[in-house]
Amino acid sequence: MAEDIPLLREKLRKRIDFLRGDFTLAGGGKSDFYINGKTTTLRPDALNYAARIFIELMRPARPDRVGGLTLGADALIGAVTALSFDLGPPLEGFIVRKEAKGHGTGQWIEGPELRPGQRVAIIEDVVTTGGSALKAIERVRESRPEAVVIGVYALVDRLEGGGEALARLAIPLTAVFTRDDLLPRSARGE
Repeated sequence: MAEDIPLLREKLRKRIDFLRGDFTLAGGGKSDFYINGKTTTLRPDALNYAARIFIELMRPARPDRVGGLTLGADALIGAVTALSFDLGPPLEGFIVRKEAKGHGTGQWIEGPELRPGQRVAIIEDVVTTGGSALKAIERVRESRPEAVVIGVYALVDRLEGGGEALARLAIPLTAVFTRDDLLPRSARGE
């Protein structure tokens, strides 16, 4: 499947919603462009391309589990876990809540219980400062300190400090695209 990655990346690039305007980002910062990961990953073709690429990118790290902070990671987690059943190895998923469940068990993490020693990959649609990935990592480590977070995998890295924030925790960030791959050349000053 590795030979299909360039073709899948090009197909996926055409499906990414890249918007120009005045936007407030999740971390509170302002930007003149917005990459809408949700409208991208909720398209069947784009989600399929992304899931195939993520599985191939994660393969060398040999994760047991994939998960991330709701809402940006939800579609990707579902697609990767479903497709991994056919492409192997099968990966269990989990979703990290933004707030603890207010009833029942009060859990932060939904899905099969994390087991000691499991290798965990965090999935994101778009990484800016890394805040969502850092929250997911924190919840995983609180829930199961013996689990090993092996990396963060993102559809897009906006190149605004997320990779550096993760590197301080010795967790690599691997992105399918960076903002430079998506910004028109004129916007990059080329």
